[in-house]
Amino acid sequence: AMSSYLFIIKYELPEVIRAFMKLEEDSGEWYLNGNYLVILVTVVIILPLSLLKSLGYLGYTSGFSLTCMVFFVSVVIFKKSQIPCPLPIMNHGVENWTTTNSTMPMHLVMLSNESLSSGVNFMMDNTAGHFPSLEEPKDTSPKSGVEYEAHSDNSDKCQPKYFVFNSRTAYAIPILAFAFVCHPEVLPIYSELKDRSRKRMQNVSNISITGMLTMYLLAALFGYLTFYGEVEDELLHTYTKVYTFDTLLLSVRLAVLVAVTLTVPLVLFPIRSSISALLFPKRPFSWIRHFLIAAVILAFNNLLVIFVPTIKDIFGFIGASSATMLIFILPGAFYLRIVKKEPLRSPQKIGALIFLIVGIIFMIVSMTLIVMDWIYNPPSSRHH
Repeated sequence: AMSSYLFIIKYELPEVIRAFMKLEEDSGEWYLNGNYLVILVTVVIILPLSLLKSLGYLGYTSGFSLTCMVFFVSVVIFKKSQIPCPLPIMNHGVENWTTTNSTMPMHLVMLSNESLSSGVNFMMDNTAGHFPSLEEPKDTSPKSGVEYEAHSDNSDKCQPKYFVFNSRTAYAIPILAFAFVCHPEVLPIYSELKDRSRKRMQNVSNISITGMLTMYLLAALFGYLTFYGEVEDELLHTYTKVYTFDTLLLSVRLAVLVAVTLTVPLVLFPIRSSISALLFPKRPFSWIRHFLIAAVILAFNNLLVIFVPTIKDIFGFIGASSATMLIFILPGAFYLRIVKKEPLRSPQKIGALIFLIVGIIFMIVSMTLIVMDWIYNPPSSRHH
């Protein structure tokens, strides 16, 4: 989970800085290098927050990060009505516009729309004469969206597909499993409750899971219905196909960056507690040990983020391995091992056994498909 959050920082923070500085392209400066920035954010912000002694101190930052994610989902829903489909070609400069019967150079210029801050205009300059397969502009007045529309033959690109099976399908279920992994935080949260009880903790879990399910579903649904088959591995990067400098999207990116940055210390707390309990079970609290464990964990995750090419690989592999262990395999195994009063043929233990077997099969199949995708579709050949 930490590596995925740091990965978002690595790819989103340079884009935010570039937008603030009004830079069309990456100039190669160090402050536009995601590897340097993720290390800087880790040392300056994440590590100090991770050194707090109690998880309760992070309650306010956690609430603020949740507010940021609600803002993100709201903007994704709003932008669905602002972006046309199909999207125009958005390569700056002269490119080849290829159709079924000819190829011609097209010059695409992106113009800022001053009348509507949420929109942009696109002007396609045909440098070789009129091209009959493009519709003429219906209106030259400034408006949100695209002035030139693609030919109606592309209308099938804007039809949702309910089921898609390809090499990327192997990542779908592991990512879903990864999205709902909150098990390591249960005990620290339980210990911070004022009136601790199993019923109270169950209510906290139900509200949290339901809220996250709603947010995930809305973001995924409206993100897909905006871009369809053009959705990239990271949704916010897809919006750069339509907008270069947009105040609302820039605010969303900042909100997401704040949210993931403030969430990393929350994820680190139970990991450090588990390591301390495992390696130093009867030792008194030590600030040096407290600091060193956090520093080593963050250093390892930074190395992982720097050398892994895409966020999809992190989500997929971790979802197929550790998320499957936490959601399917370990709960079933613990129930079979710990609960002695239930007979082996009881419905509860049969259900736990099925859960365990399904988890093992799911993990093996998912990891096999993901590794095969890495072999036949190496990261260098993918478009991120």
